[in-house]
Amino acid sequence: MQNASRVGAAGCLFLVLAAVGCGASHSSWPQPNHDRSNTRAASSTGIDVASAPRLHPVWRFRIRAAPKESGAMTATPVIADGVVYVEDLKSNVYALDLGTGLIKWRRVFDNTSPGPNGLAVAGGRVYGVTDAEAFALSASTGRILWRRLLVSPTEQFVEMAPLSDGGRLYVSTIGLSPGGRGAIYALDAATGRLDWRFDTIKGRWRFPGEAGGGGAWYPPSVVGGVVYWGTTNPYPYGGSRAHPNGAAFAGAALYTDSLLALDAKSGALLWYRQVTPHDVRDYDFQLPPIVTRRLVVGAGKAGRVIAWDRRTHARVWTARVGLHRNDTGPLPAHRVRVCPGLLGGVETPMAFAGGTVFVPVVDLCMVASATGYVPLGTVDPRSGRGELVAIDAATGRRLWRDRLSAPDFGCATVAGGVVFTTTFDGRLLGFDARDGRRLVGLRLSAGTNACPAVAQDRLVVAAGVRLAKGQQLEVEAFAPR
Repeated sequence: MQNASRVGAAGCLFLVLAAVGCGASHSSWPQPNHDRSNTRAASSTGIDVASAPRLHPVWRFRIRAAPKESGAMTATPVIADGVVYVEDLKSNVYALDLGTGLIKWRRVFDNTSPGPNGLAVAGGRVYGVTDAEAFALSASTGRILWRRLLVSPTEQFVEMAPLSDGGRLYVSTIGLSPGGRGAIYALDAATGRLDWRFDTIKGRWRFPGEAGGGGAWYPPSVVGGVVYWGTTNPYPYGGSRAHPNGAAFAGAALYTDSLLALDAKSGALLWYRQVTPHDVRDYDFQLPPIVTRRLVVGAGKAGRVIAWDRRTHARVWTARVGLHRNDTGPLPAHRVRVCPGLLGGVETPMAFAGGTVFVPVVDLCMVASATGYVPLGTVDPRSGRGELVAIDAATGRRLWRDRLSAPDFGCATVAGGVVFTTTFDGRLLGFDARDGRRLVGLRLSAGTNACPAVAQDRLVVAAGVRLAKGQQLEVEAFAPR
């Protein structure tokens, strides 16, 4: 995830209902983005427009992992059968009681990842990744059921939450320079056996000693036997003195910065659309595609939300969000201000509900030239701003927008007609989905670049970025009074 201070890869409708207690129906959150269509929209919860203003903390769980460049925890929690499962940025997994926050079990891996990481839960199993492998755990005990090594010399690490689809688990590696070639994998969910693999780089790099890229850092969507992926950028972004403006990866650099539609059974490429050919600005088209009855909707760091017709594959609409400056064409030899920058655009997953797409936006510009960006460590994410934008899914027309005082690295999440998000400065915000009216404004225990999940009457989110001395890094749960 291209979240705060991240220096890794540039770089993330099926409702699952469970009857819980008193005959009432309450939603779970079993996939990283709730369902296999990536809607991030929960139904039948105890949180709605009327109760959201009464949210307050009900429990906190201390995050023990030492914070790294992206913090200590960036993953969306997954929730099933009254248990919250979370993974920190050392790939350690914790099972917490949804009602109390008390720990049930932990599984320690201690493999540092740039994130976002994350889990999926299905059929009594918890699926996740370390920096090099995929794994399955017993949901009740945390016992390791299988581990599958994925990394090769040209696939340097794994950093995504997997997606579980019946008998398959979908994951991806990330390819960095030199020579990196990120690949997509379908694994047998019962054993971890490889079912198929798709190479996201077509052909050879022009200069493999310098170029690299591809792969994915968010899960796909799976609908109607088709797996839809958003892919990452080529490297080096900008370029180098020897090969300015991306000359190390001549041409379009397929299939970077693309929407891919693969056959779920075989992994065969059905169709694709590249959004940024020959990308020199690190404009991943990385978000989990949202699938509606008619459309597949994607977005990424270029700050463009795009909808295609699932049947004809024609582009239906494009909506620009956030700041745009010097964001197309070759970069000049001298330094210019580029918006969106390396950490800007649409960084984290969107949500879909009621015919509307909700888009979290980061407005954070950076200085770049034909030979690259200024060092990432010189940019403070706190200097940026954010937006939450509501877009009509049928037309691409903007319905409403709320300007935020800090970058929105916190996804969009919908429950009961309320759109939730978090901002980097440690705020949990909630808006009426119909008109953008603010309903919730709560402070978390620390800064955050993580996304909420909602189940029963609980909203759960990690505050994993320490922005000031004394801040506690915690998973926090909120419920209405």
